[in-house]
Amino acid sequence: MEEATIVTRNLTKRYGDFVAVDNLTLEIGRGEVFGLLGPNGAGKSTTILMLMGMTEPSSGCVRVCGLDPVRQPIDVKRRVGYLPEDVGFYDDLSGLDNLIYTACLNGLSEKEAHSRALHLMKRVGLAEETTKKAGKYSRGMRQRLGLADVLLRYPEVIILDEPTLGLDPSGTRDFLRLIVTLSREEGITVLFSSHHLHQVQQVCDRVGIFVKGRLLAQGDITSLANQLFPNSTSDEGREYGLEDIYHHFFEGGSGNENHAATK
Repeated sequence: MEEATIVTRNLTKRYGDFVAVDNLTLEIGRGEVFGLLGPNGAGKSTTILMLMGMTEPSSGCVRVCGLDPVRQPIDVKRRVGYLPEDVGFYDDLSGLDNLIYTACLNGLSEKEAHSRALHLMKRVGLAEETTKKAGKYSRGMRQRLGLADVLLRYPEVIILDEPTLGLDPSGTRDFLRLIVTLSREEGITVLFSSHHLHQVQQVCDRVGIFVKGRLLAQGDITSLANQLFPNSTSDEGREYGLEDIYHHFFEGGSGNENHAATK
């Protein structure tokens, strides 16, 4: 893939006899929104830890923004923003002060930190909540503040690990729209790890199906559906989609990696 931002080759992580990630080969292009879709325990979080340089692979290699997370973990963290499922803040500080504090820790002057924090709070839809203490924020507001925190350092890549957990449908929809807008307008590469197939289908350019540590298929929804279901439409006349693909791999399908699409 041209201008790949994330590249793995036969990436494997073992814990004793247990293989958490098994020979993962993957490329994610610059500015792409890629969905890593799989059930809990599939190896998605372990993959993220290796991408971030927070755990070493047992074998294989990985490059993020051209850097080796094993040898250059600090440089990778400077270019990659990570948003976990549960974001932590100082609850007794305002949302704005939380961002200013983080910005100053990252080397910005107090004036620059204040300006950048204000800009980002507006960017994520929290312009009216700058003085409210973070402890009073709703779950959705905390996720938006977390995204602003991630953006402080102008990341080239954002990694989202189950970012909509606990959000209501409206909050989920707004958050996902924000992610897509940021990727399109600022050219940020997004890795979106989730087990919610409908959310992945809404926002991702391509999807990787991850089961028991193995990447069984990858591609856009159309290419995956066409390869798995050559007739392209079901008996009812509807087009096959991600729900059918999900069922194929997770709920009684063959799970054969030979079906993989590589577009």
